[in-house]
Amino acid sequence: MTLKGIDEKFYTLQDELLSLERDEKDVVDVETFEYKNNIALYQGNITRLKADAIVNATNNEYLGCFLPCHNCIDNQIMSASGFQMREELLAIKKYKGYEQDPVKLTAGYNLPCKYVFHVAGPQIFGNVTKKDEQDLSMCYINCLDKAKEMKLNSIVFCCISTGVYSFPNDRACEIAIKSVKDWQKKNDYDIKVVFDVFLDIDKELYERNLRKANS
Repeated sequence: MTLKGIDEKFYTLQDELLSLERDEKDVVDVETFEYKNNIALYQGNITRLKADAIVNATNNEYLGCFLPCHNCIDNQIMSASGFQMREELLAIKKYKGYEQDPVKLTAGYNLPCKYVFHVAGPQIFGNVTKKDEQDLSMCYINCLDKAKEMKLNSIVFCCISTGVYSFPNDRACEIAIKSVKDWQKKNDYDIKVVFDVFLDIDKELYERNLRKANS
C-alpha cells in the first residue's frame, strides 16, 4: 500500500479538496471551550477540532483503516488528513524503536490539528479483563506523556476502543476520566484535555462521570 511515484499533481488536487472540506465543516478551536480542572467535553466530529494533537484509535498495524468508506474514526481521520498520513505511518515503521513506542506520531496534514497520536486500544472478544482495562488506561497515559514530552498545550481524546472494538462505553468512560485525572495529579504540567464524543450515550456518560470526578 503506497502512493510512491504518483504524480505530485494528485497531492495538489487532494489538498485543495480537503482544505475546502475542512473549511466547510467550520473549524472549532479548543481554546474557546469552557474547561474545569483543565478538562472539557465536546460532542462532534474530531476532524473539525483545532488543537495541538488529536488521538486516533487505530488498528494494531498502525496503517489506517483498510475498508473504504468504513465509518470508524480511523477512516474519518485518514480521509480528512490525506494520503500523506498513511505514507508517514509506513515510513516510521523503519525507525529504530518503532515497536516499543506505544504512540505513533504523524503530522495533521489537512486536518486543523498540528499532530495526530495513533494508539491501538484493546479489542474485546468476550468479557473485559483487568489487562484490557490496564491497556486502555495506558493509551491515555502514554498520549499525555507524549504531549508533555513535546510541550503541547492541548490534546483531544476520542472514545478509544469503543464502537467496533466493543469495549463497553460506560466502563471505557470511567477508565478514560480516571486515567486523565490520575495523570494530572502525578504530573505538574498544564495541558488542556478534551474528551470528544459522537454518540448521545457517550455525552451523557462523560457528563455524569465528570460531575462525579469534580465533586
